[in-house]
Amino acid sequence: MSETEPFPPEPWDLRGRMHVGLRQVRPSRLPRWPLPDGVRPLAVGGRRLLLTFCVDYSSEGTLAYRELLVALAVRQGRRIGCTAVAVWVDSEQSKAGGRTLWGIPKEIGEFAWEPGAGPPGTEHVRLRAPGTGEVRAAFRPGRTLPGRLPIRTRLLQEVDGEVLAVPAHLTGRPAPARASFRPDPAGELAFLGEGRPLLSFTLEDFRFRVGFRPPRERLG
Repeated sequence: MSETEPFPPEPWDLRGRMHVGLRQVRPSRLPRWPLPDGVRPLAVGGRRLLLTFCVDYSSEGTLAYRELLVALAVRQGRRIGCTAVAVWVDSEQSKAGGRTLWGIPKEIGEFAWEPGAGPPGTEHVRLRAPGTGEVRAAFRPGRTLPGRLPIRTRLLQEVDGEVLAVPAHLTGRPAPARASFRPDPAGELAFLGEGRPLLSFTLEDFRFRVGFRPPRERLG
């Protein structure tokens, strides 16, 4: 990437450590996020499936930054995927690239990411941003499991009126984790305070490739 380019070209090869959560939430508790044309939420038992990612991207990858991303499980015809609906990063390059390349609605937030009070290994993340107020999260990973967990999906996003199936390939060393969120009850992420995630895990030493090699795949 040259000094005159606002963000790196795709695909991005990212590295680092992340905490992942899967939860079910009543539709009435969620904001009315806009979805790409023809893309619908995936309903399970009348509830929406949400994935949360708290990520510390290291300088070993394309960009180094921190991120809190909420993705909604969706379908487009018979295709199942995710749509990133609420995202905060602490990098202007990541914000510009995510929005321009893939239609990911990234906003700028202020992160604190550090060990804190609690059992050994507990990690605390704090986000402050307009609209969210203060969101606090705590993660306590267990013992790392053998092998690397592979995850492949498509982010169904809209860019300039076109629906893209953005390829995302992630691998990492998984560890089951306990996770808790304390969002501002008046903020945009208040729903994260409801109950416990169905599944929480940490990915150590992850490798994440997102984006296209030409040609791009267009869905509509």
